[in-house]
Parts: sequence; C-alpha cells; structure tokens
Amino acid sequence: MPSISCHGKSALLGLALLLLLPLSARADIYKYVDANGVVHFTNTPTSSQYNLYLKERSSGSFSGASSGDGSIRAIISRHAATFRLEEALVRAVIKAESGYNPRAVSKKGAQGLMQLMPETARLLKVRDPLDVDENIRGGSRYLRLMLDEFNGNLDLALAAYNAGPNAVRRHGGIPPYVETRTYVDRVKTYMRNYRQGKDAWL
Repeated sequence: MPSISCHGKSALLGLALLLLLPLSARADIYKYVDANGVVHFTNTPTSSQYNLYLKERSSGSFSGASSGDGSIRAIISRHAATFRLEEALVRAVIKAESGYNPRAVSKKGAQGLMQLMPETARLLKVRDPLDVDENIRGGSRYLRLMLDEFNGNLDLALAAYNAGPNAVRRHGGIPPYVETRTYVDRVKTYMRNYRQGKDAWL
C-alpha cells in the first residue's frame, strides 16, 4: 500500500496524490512530521509515530479526524461523558499509548488506540480491540474503574492502567518501574497541553 513523503508546500500535493488512488486501494490516512520537517502520509502506518489524519467513510470518502459523528474526536467525547472522564485525559492516554495508531500492537500483545491487553478487552466486553469505537469505550471504562479503585487519585489510576492495579496495591503507590513512572509523567504532560490548547487535536 502507498506511502508518500513530502516537504513544505508539496505536502498538499502528496496528500492529493494519495487521495486520487482507486477506492480499492484506499484506507484511513495517517501522517507524521519527522525531525527534518518532512511530512509523511500513508494508509498503512508502520509505527506509532503516525497519527490518524483522515478517516475513510464507508462510502469511500474521507472525513477529518476532528469532525463528524464517527470521528475520533466525537467518539472520545461520547465515551468520556459516559464514564465521567475529562476528554483531555482520554486524549492524553491515547497519545501516550499508541500515538493515535488504531492498529498498534505492542510486543506484549496490547492492541489498538488505548492498548488493551486481550484479557482486559475480554473483561470489558471489547470484541474487536482494533475497532476505534470499541477500543475507546473499553479503555475509557477501564480508566474509570482505575480512578474509582484508587479514590480518584490520577497518578495511581494511570500507574494501574500501565502496570496493573495489583502492582500499585503491592507497592503501596506508583510501582518503582521506570516505564510506569515515565508513563504517568508523560500522560499528565499531554493532558496539560491538551487543556491549554497547545497541541493539535491528535
């Protein structure tokens, strides 16, 4: 499947070329900007550096990731409201977990935008962890469960989301794992940025 890299004004031309592909070759379009300012578009992301840029509708047309009832933005908003979560928190967790790559699969087997482990997905009745709506619903519900479990303590809830609630209980706080401590700080930083409007939607 195609991948297009371009710089500056040619980025729009590159995107246009990707959109001109036959419908049979299209899919959601992902984008990332590398350290040299080169914009990369693809419909087959190979790393979590790619963020969802345009989502294909069932008709074969595309909708921006920040518009439309079926967009990631609308899905996050709906499930955040259902589970009494701040949208900035859900956005931040998705950013930290998968970089907004709905097809992300970790070495440990965690899947989708909010990186649900298979056993967690089953617990949350998520049949397809790679389905955007199901994944965000399951991940949001799990965030609410962790917040309730640890009396609304965000640090502990995030640590539990990353390392599991048993690890948090066993250590009486954030486990002494570099990955988990870094994860908690990263999510909180993303959340602050989203609250302040410093980052684009994705």
